Amino acid sequence: MKPLHRHLVNTSRKVLCTAALAASLTTAAVVTNPPTADAGESEPTPDSPQATDRGDARLDLPGDLADPAVPPAAGAGEGASGIPATALDAYKRAETAVAAALPKCKLPWQLLAGIGRVESVHASGYGLKADGYTEKPIRGPQLNGQGFAEIKDTDKGEFDGDAAYDRAVGPMQFIPSTWATWGADGNGDSKRDPNNIYDAALGAGLYLCAGDRNLSDPAQIDRAILSYNNSREYVNTVLGFMKQYQNGVGEVPNPPTGSYPTPTNPVLPTPRPGTQTKPSTGGGATTQPSTQPSTKPSTNPTNPSKPAEPQKPAPVPYLAKVEVLGSSELKAEAGASFTAVPRVKAVLSDGKPAKGQAVLFEVENDTTGTYFGTQGRLHLVVQTDAEGVAAAPGLVAGATPGTFTLRASGYGTATQFTVNFKGVVSAKPVPAVADLLTRTDAGAGKPLEVVAGTAVRGIEVKATAGGKAVAGTQATAGLVEQDKATGLWVPVDPAKATGPYFKGAKDGEKLFSLELAASSADGLIALPELLTTDVAPGTYHLRLITKEKVALVLELKVTAKAQTPAPQTPSPSPSPTASAVKP
Repeated sequence: MKPLHRHLVNTSRKVLCTAALAASLTTAAVVTNPPTADAGESEPTPDSPQATDRGDARLDLPGDLADPAVPPAAGAGEGASGIPATALDAYKRAETAVAAALPKCKLPWQLLAGIGRVESVHASGYGLKADGYTEKPIRGPQLNGQGFAEIKDTDKGEFDGDAAYDRAVGPMQFIPSTWATWGADGNGDSKRDPNNIYDAALGAGLYLCAGDRNLSDPAQIDRAILSYNNSREYVNTVLGFMKQYQNGVGEVPNPPTGSYPTPTNPVLPTPRPGTQTKPSTGGGATTQPSTQPSTKPSTNPTNPSKPAEPQKPAPVPYLAKVEVLGSSELKAEAGASFTAVPRVKAVLSDGKPAKGQAVLFEVENDTTGTYFGTQGRLHLVVQTDAEGVAAAPGLVAGATPGTFTLRASGYGTATQFTVNFKGVVSAKPVPAVADLLTRTDAGAGKPLEVVAGTAVRGIEVKATAGGKAVAGTQATAGLVEQDKATGLWVPVDPAKATGPYFKGAKDGEKLFSLELAASSADGLIALPELLTTDVAPGTYHLRLITKEKVALVLELKVTAKAQTPAPQTPSPSPSPTASAVKP
């Protein structure tokens, strides 16, 4: 087989929100130049070991594990089938990765699940672990030419534990010689191991998509499965399981390790009629005679002139670099949005910005619960702008203090470029609690005194803690009186109260207790006006008290209205008397 330019997406260990992410990736140009596998890989060839009918790869599985009765998960739907959690995660993640690298392929994860079901029952019985490895190795029969193609050791026993001949290995039963070309890293641990279901599922996905296949076409999906195992019965079985999973699937816990020995030399089944293939020692594709027209210059003696040298096409720029713009540290308080937006720049090989390049931002190694936009969304695909810049807005810090890694990945023609941001989520600061309420209005320091019938206005109080203003302090203002027995201040009885009051929402409604607006950033609490209409002169007490029982009692003296003196009636002037006139 000829190598494929692989574009690997090393996605998060968590179960992906596959539908949303795959849809966004499919609509994005994830690679600058989509890779093309040799069209010859679209069909199985006689000397392709992976295309050879290898018989039953589950030779060391006992019957109960070879066809287990797996109950569907709750809510999976009638007729749903169960798949171990780690296997299901691996299949879905591989679908997403292939969609990023080869968006035209349209690989369904259910196809991978069908192959995984036939090849190893999703690694059931071998002790499938959360990291994708198994407690016991999964190995097929020795390919020593006795009933199967002869494939002498190609991996020095690294993957299959056999230094003499190759064996199909791992949950997807890859032959080491094939894995050498199609090996992939599906879990981001910088290893390519067919014994790991994450790596194997991604490698199988890339293999099935060879030759620019579009697996939404039934004919092409048929050829893809044949290229995996050249058996019509195999194709029918895989398609059967694929359709079953498309009708619904439930996630079940990883099964435990079986208590049975793994045979070192299992009995080989007799090859099916008509499927015996030529032994192979290299695993490469057969060279077919070329059917393309010759491009060599003509040697016709009637035209002795030397043809012009064809001009080499100018190299097409490709993605060469992804770099962080600004700080690579992201900090926010628990539950708050990150104010700094992660930004990266993609650069082409000619030094120009990579416009329209898809960049996958992904939250990994998270202990905080951080997400994009909507709770549970851990991925965001962004296309770079004209300057090659991709920004990932909407990152919200989780509720738990801790750390996470935000990985940004771009995909070139042969390489994946990845940069990381370090995220830190700090605990919310414990809000300060006021320990003192102090009157701060213009009349502070003077007793409150008002003439009956006049409103008390402009009372202002400041909440502080250790001398510093405290915002958000909630307090209640109410008329109180002193209990004669205990000396404590207690609220007045609203039904009997006759003192100053706050105006209620209804006409004529009197409130003797009122919850005030929380203190402002400078700790201030303003009181609404206190009315004294029809209030008898006397001394009253107004208390402000917080939820933490910090209180301030203000004395309010209501004085009687000044009496206006009644106007006096003037006395009548005496009537004039006639003067005695002397003669």
